[in-house]
Amino acid sequence: MATTTGSGRADQEGAAAVPQRIVAAWASQDAKKFAAVFTEKGTMILPGSFQKGRKAVEGFMAEAFSGPYKGTRVTGEPISVEFLSPDSAILVTEGGVLLPGEKKVSAERAVRATWVVVREGADWRLAAYQNTPTG
Repeated sequence: MATTTGSGRADQEGAAAVPQRIVAAWASQDAKKFAAVFTEKGTMILPGSFQKGRKAVEGFMAEAFSGPYKGTRVTGEPISVEFLSPDSAILVTEGGVLLPGEKKVSAERAVRATWVVVREGADWRLAAYQNTPTG
């Protein structure tokens, strides 16, 4: 269960929905849809990788979905949502990559992630993402 502070319920729900948009894009193995969750200049840091900008994220994920992440899913549950302003929040999630047929993330693929989300018009987008193995 996530702890949530600040802003109204609609904003809390909008910000907290960003990880689920990533989960859905990953499930469809759609790099364009995945990258569209990010701001134009958003950053993504994974172990051994730094991507800056929506196009870089899309290119990285297109390659990953045709290679090491082919057929995988990702999961993550918010454990904290903290608003910095009405238009920005930091989320922390726990989850990781699920291999085909897996129902639970293995210890070696479990991560804790930090998401910086911002409101752009009516939408919430991902400005920065970084994950760290939990083990």
